[in-house]
Amino acid sequence: MFIALPVRITGLSSPEAANSVGFIAVFPLTFISSAFVPVESMPSALQTVAEVNPFTVTVDAMRALWVGGEAGNSIWGAFLWAFVIFAIAAPLAVSLGDPAGIGPEVVAKCWDQRDRFNLPPFVAVGDMRSLDLVWDGPVAPIDDLRDADSAFDVGLPILHIPCSETHHPGRPTTVGAHCSLDSLELAVGLARSGSAGAVVTGPVSKQQLYAIGFAHPGQTEFVAERCGISPANVAMMLAGPTLRTVPVTTHVPLAMVAGLLSSAMIESRGRVTLRGLQRNFGIAEPRLAIAALNPHAGEGGALGREEIELIQPAIDALRAEGWQVTGPMPADTMFHAAARSRYDAALCMYHDQALIPLKALHFEEGVNLTLGLPIVRTAPDHGTAFDIAGQDRADPRAMAAAIRLAASSAALRR
Repeated sequence: MFIALPVRITGLSSPEAANSVGFIAVFPLTFISSAFVPVESMPSALQTVAEVNPFTVTVDAMRALWVGGEAGNSIWGAFLWAFVIFAIAAPLAVSLGDPAGIGPEVVAKCWDQRDRFNLPPFVAVGDMRSLDLVWDGPVAPIDDLRDADSAFDVGLPILHIPCSETHHPGRPTTVGAHCSLDSLELAVGLARSGSAGAVVTGPVSKQQLYAIGFAHPGQTEFVAERCGISPANVAMMLAGPTLRTVPVTTHVPLAMVAGLLSSAMIESRGRVTLRGLQRNFGIAEPRLAIAALNPHAGEGGALGREEIELIQPAIDALRAEGWQVTGPMPADTMFHAAARSRYDAALCMYHDQALIPLKALHFEEGVNLTLGLPIVRTAPDHGTAFDIAGQDRADPRAMAAAIRLAASSAALRR
């Protein structure tokens, strides 16, 4: 929270510069506060600063709550500082994805229909020419993120990343892949530094990224690495209006799933999911349903023993920690309306087990949310759709849902 204020005030668009400015401001405030010594023991000149220091107010409130004592004024002061800092809400950074795909079109349509979709201010990150090829609406190039809010009222704000060649909708190239990677890198850096409130990633072509040496399975793993988090400690949630699913294994052949599963992996993904429901959706006591791997949940071992040997031990371990977990549930009976009303998210064993019900129910509004990160990252749950790029046929609803979820999740984390 405290890093966000100097970053937001300076409006720096360079992640490294924003990080430096934020920490330069934070460190002195830490030491001129009650965090280490009582304010009354400081020299009088420092006492004046310490008494209004947001660190002092917050530390006093936390200390009173932990050890007992009068915390009323300190708590209200901490809330006031939080309001002041985040009233200047950082805009969302939206990477355009592959310039030859539908990313530029759906981002532009989101700005054009921002009132209909009830969207907060956001800044596109990518090559401005990819917008010009698919949209004739107003674009507002900016260099300073402090200008994003005012620019958002008159045009789509964009941090322009020039590419070395002209793009053609529907015709992906390795140059376009470099451009999509550069925009992703900058958008993530802005969110990490606090310059942006969250990052929304547009669809990319994995085939083109792999051709330029991209070593990650997808954007999720790339973002996790840039945040210093092991991919094993993050989870991919697919979220729609009435269903949230998380696959334990993701982009692997179906024949390999049973061999890759372990109780530790299921338990870890379950814990990340439960904490993510608290952190990103504000659900104080989340309910998790865990799917079986085999038909009929294995029929007591007759159709497979993964439920007995792998899934049930993970469920027992999570329950022992106090979490509300049910399962293993037969996957063919856990996604109808009545079943969905009994849980907040479903943990599934493999990719299609999680994505088929989500896309069947919410194809136009599905959002990919990465759980376990220090930042908020969402993405529309669709690909580049090169076959319709540049034809004004792309549906912006999933991108709009991704922007809204990024904003609501970021607000809960404040």
